[in-house]
Amino acid sequence: MLRRKIADYLIRKKSIIRLMENPVDLKEFRERPTRRMIFGWILMAFSYVIGWPAIAGLGVIALWYKEPLIAVIGGPVMYVISCLVFILGAWLARAPQHLGTLIKFATQSFIRKYSTKNFS
Repeated sequence: MLRRKIADYLIRKKSIIRLMENPVDLKEFRERPTRRMIFGWILMAFSYVIGWPAIAGLGVIALWYKEPLIAVIGGPVMYVISCLVFILGAWLARAPQHLGTLIKFATQSFIRKYSTKNFS
């Protein structure tokens, strides 16, 4: 019931009407990944490897040498570096474009399933 109300509310919005008039094409997900895209995925995975494990390692080193500034300064610096590597990887992998396509597809599917208005 709530989903139907949400779908009927959304279908009155101009942007949703335009979205429903132009179906999303998912052919970009069937294309072979480019080298740039694969490198982006590798960078995104690498950001997880250098993120929290590096921060934990800095904490251990700070305890070992009894220098808390190693963890206080090094932790946030490593976290920022990890975030920047992830953002670069997401950009190279075209994640924003793919995410936009997936959101449009999910919205269209939701509206088609729950709206009282019939879409073909």
